[in-house]
Amino acid sequence: MPTRLRNALSAVLIALSCLLVPFGALAAWVTYALVDTGRYVTAMAPLAHDPAVQGAVADTVGAGIMDAVGDRLDASPVSPESGAVRPFVQDAVRSFTRTEAFRTAWDAGNRAVHDAVLSALQDGRQRTVTVDLAPVTAQVKRRLTEDRIPFAHHIPVEHTDVPVLPAHDLDRLRKGYDVLEVAGFWLPVSAVALAATGIAVAACRRRAVTATALGTALGGALLLLTLVIGRRLTLAGLAEAAHRPAAGAVYDALTQTLRTVSWLLIALGLAVALVCRLTDLLARRRRASATPAADPAQEPTRARA
Repeated sequence: MPTRLRNALSAVLIALSCLLVPFGALAAWVTYALVDTGRYVTAMAPLAHDPAVQGAVADTVGAGIMDAVGDRLDASPVSPESGAVRPFVQDAVRSFTRTEAFRTAWDAGNRAVHDAVLSALQDGRQRTVTVDLAPVTAQVKRRLTEDRIPFAHHIPVEHTDVPVLPAHDLDRLRKGYDVLEVAGFWLPVSAVALAATGIAVAACRRRAVTATALGTALGGALLLLTLVIGRRLTLAGLAEAAHRPAAGAVYDALTQTLRTVSWLLIALGLAVALVCRLTDLLARRRRASATPAADPAQEPTRARA
């Protein structure tokens, strides 16, 4: 095969390989990190200590409790108005978010949410995915009762299904999940295969390795930029600005592994490119030092000839 054709084919294969790097990393992250329940719960566990997340949970749970108990209190002639009880409920819920029981409930709730969403994506049924808040409500009621808050025993511990995934979004997410489940394995494998083939057919393999390394670093940088843009778009799309810090903390926790992979791709690509450059310089110096110098005594003879 002519040298020019080999170099062109190598460039095309390496370019395709580097293009697949960010997509392969993203698909593998979804398939092997985000879909795995244990890894998901482990990634979300530290958020139980985050003040923004605690505040968002307290607001949501407190509002749910007041919606459930407000009508009952307002209808009773001997009960206070729901507005008078609301501060006690909010304080109790916020106090509960700083306890070990909340961290246990947080892990259990995240596991329940993940299992519910994953089951909905896999079973093929069209329904709204919901999560029951009754366990958290029971914990808050017990805390209020122990603090002897008036009428705390009136709080009903009912199975309240909170929607976490609308039915109209489920079909679209299911299609994306099916595609990513296949792509999570084949995209990284294809990227490695294309890179190896491109290096093998190149006329100068050191140059091909350098190009592959730089392309890998560029792919990692594009993936990192995508995560930054995705975070801004996600937070900008929230209707309640007060919950944006909590949503940002959740986004950062879920994408921590992907950000680490991005930086590893950048560091690995630049390191390999630097090593290739240094070895190329050393090889040139060795060739230059191995070339015998011309004999000055022969110059006049050559001139006369």
